[in-house]
Amino acid sequence: MALQKTASGKVDKRTKEYKELVERAKKAREAQKKAAKKPVVKKSTTTAKRRADGRLDQRTKEGKEAAARMAKARKAQKSLKNRIKKLFK
Repeated sequence: MALQKTASGKVDKRTKEYKELVERAKKAREAQKKAAKKPVVKKSTTTAKRRADGRLDQRTKEGKEAAARMAKARKAQKSLKNRIKKLFK
C-alpha cells in the first residue's frame, strides 16, 4: 500500500489508502487509551485460610505454599546479587 503524493510531495489526503490509514491510527489510539485506563490487577487464585489473628494458617496446603514463596522471596532479597543491584539503581 503506497500512499500517493501530491505535486508538492505531501501525502494526498483524498485517497482511500490515506483515509484507511487515518482510521487505523484512530482505532489504535483509542485502544491504547482504553488499555491505559484499566490497571492490571493480579488476583490470587487460591484463598489461603487465615487464623483468628489474621496470619496465614501454615497447616494448610495453601499456607505452606505461601510460606515457602515468602521464604524464597526473603532469601532472594538478602542475596548479594540483589543487594549490588540496589546500589546501582
